[in-house]
Amino acid sequence: MEEINVLVAAPEHEKYVDTILDTIAAAAAVRGTGIAKRTHEYLATKMKEAKAVIALQGDKFAGFSYIETWGNKQYVTTSGLIVHPDFREKGVAKRIKDMTFTLARTRWPHAKIFSLTSGAAVMAMNTKLGYQPVTFADLTDDEAFWRGCDGCVNVDVLKRTGRKYCICTAMLYDPEEHLPAKLPQEVLDRIKEIEE
Repeated sequence: MEEINVLVAAPEHEKYVDTILDTIAAAAAVRGTGIAKRTHEYLATKMKEAKAVIALQGDKFAGFSYIETWGNKQYVTTSGLIVHPDFREKGVAKRIKDMTFTLARTRWPHAKIFSLTSGAAVMAMNTKLGYQPVTFADLTDDEAFWRGCDGCVNVDVLKRTGRKYCICTAMLYDPEEHLPAKLPQEVLDRIKEIEE
């Protein structure tokens, strides 16, 4: 069987965006829980900005996640983690999560990294990386982030509680408690090229 490669997504990976969006929608329907909806353009931009990670087996899509900064780059989220059903139970989610986490730590070493999730597997991965459960008040107050929840089926819970509670669990990684992360030199070179 061909190896599954996990790499920082690039503009040439835009051809996978519709498959990614379909996989996210199907997972949300099966789980019956909320997953914030994103547009084709949004995910394509993440790929162009080296703010996404994709897993591929040859040319076949296996998994995806992206990162975003909030609150003047004081906060970073690793979001949209999805693994295609054909590749589940093979450690792909952990490899993607580890890569997005390292990418976020390398690009914004002083930012707090947070995650909102209703998935037990993601909570377990976050815990192993050093995230702690927190209240929603400990997260960014950036209104642009919270508008992203509008595409979730559970947004009414979030709004009814004044953004204090929802179905998701909030988890936060505070970089002050950990050492800086390292990415391979070719990834660092690509990030530097994009930021110039």
